[in-house]
Amino acid sequence: MNRPAWHFSLQRTEDELERALQFDGVLNDGRAQLWEAMRYAVLGGGKRMRAQLATECAYVVGGENAAPRALPAACAIEFIHAYSLIHDDLPAMDNADLRRGLPSTHRKFGDALAILAGDALLTLAFEILCKDAAPEEMATRLRATQIIAQAAGEAGMVGGQAIDIDWSHKPDARIDGEMLLAMHSMKTGALLRASCEAGAVLGGGDQNSIKALRDYGIHLGRAFQITDDLLDVNGNVQDTGKQASDESNNKITAPAIFGLEKSRALACEAADAAIASLAAFGSSAQTLKDLAQAPTGMPPPMILPKVLRSGATPYSCCAPPSETRKPVITSSKISSAPCLVHSARRCSR
Repeated sequence: MNRPAWHFSLQRTEDELERALQFDGVLNDGRAQLWEAMRYAVLGGGKRMRAQLATECAYVVGGENAAPRALPAACAIEFIHAYSLIHDDLPAMDNADLRRGLPSTHRKFGDALAILAGDALLTLAFEILCKDAAPEEMATRLRATQIIAQAAGEAGMVGGQAIDIDWSHKPDARIDGEMLLAMHSMKTGALLRASCEAGAVLGGGDQNSIKALRDYGIHLGRAFQITDDLLDVNGNVQDTGKQASDESNNKITAPAIFGLEKSRALACEAADAAIASLAAFGSSAQTLKDLAQAPTGMPPPMILPKVLRSGATPYSCCAPPSETRKPVITSSKISSAPCLVHSARRCSR
């Protein structure tokens, strides 16, 4: 499968990110290193799925001329995403040495500068959202800013991260599937939802269109996170570009709660629901439909068929990933089908 057929050029998004991260002046002090760390974190790779979702949703509601109006949101969301990854990789969080196949920001620049780079990117995001807006754009820019701020903060991404950390410190916690999916909707889903919703707002969509694309983002976020959890079990550093896994950080994942088979089913259901949300848009939303079939934004590699369609039975040869958590596994029948997790640390093989 090729990359998504975005209607707004990915290169234009990259160029805008580059432009926003250029400093006009000469820096001979610590700020020079700060800017270098910021640029490293943002421009060092990435699929730009969140940014492209914003411009694509603007296109869906308003056509080609509307897509560029979502660029401020696209850049802002990429900066917020990059800041979150910098902080996630820190020793106090996931303690990851690699990100996108390169040394994580704190490994290259040190913990202190990495923290400051994340802080600077977060604030730069909101500067970009408010910058150079024409008077007639101010209302939609303000609304988009509110959507993104709420998704990035305590009620969204940061709040979900706090819940995830809290659970990792409570090995005897009884976490059920509903609780896990609610946490996913904050930690991962909120920013994806905001990308779609803010893009629709800036593209000039009406309330029904904005709601439909917001719903698309909600379902896409669920499919994305569950697939990421499955990749954490079945992937490797070449697939993910990172070393730290949720299991090694004592994090609760969809396979640990639901089992692999049910997790695959939930990811596929979410992808189907995302596509159904786009019914009113017809062929103009084909790229969004295609993306829902591959929620990680791959390739390469294409993870959804690899993980979701393997036919493996969950834990057919393995103990649950964390016996101390007593995960709720909806299906545990023994089968001769290949087990995708037999290399896990707690495998009984």
